[in-house]
Amino acid sequence: MLTAGQAADSPQFIPVLGKIRVRIPVGRPRTRPDAVAGDKAYSSRGNRAHLRRRGIKAVIPEKRDQAANRKKKGSAGGRPVSHDADLYKERNTVERLINKLKAWRGVATRYDKTPDSYLAGLHLRASMIWVKDLTRTTS
Repeated sequence: MLTAGQAADSPQFIPVLGKIRVRIPVGRPRTRPDAVAGDKAYSSRGNRAHLRRRGIKAVIPEKRDQAANRKKKGSAGGRPVSHDADLYKERNTVERLINKLKAWRGVATRYDKTPDSYLAGLHLRASMIWVKDLTRTTS
């Protein structure tokens, strides 16, 4: 999903999750992944509640201020948030892809005036990365 450059990521969490399709070897792509990893920016009560309702494991660390507020409430604050540290380490794969996309100056600086031309640039850059990866593995 494409948003304005100054827009925050967290409000887009649920709409993006709705568009995700997990490919498996046989059958249709699933719409519910086993787990979702995100950084602390996605640690909101709404995002966690949505994941819980859908039965998806949240691999999102808790923000310090959220932990402090929870502790301040005592037993009424609920249980501490846990996340799988090993699974969280896999998140760097996505971060590396974003860095590869942003290595192209047009994507990093958002020179394009319209969302369509910016999205076209993203698709072009992703295609370049994909082709380069294909040629590297076949040689």
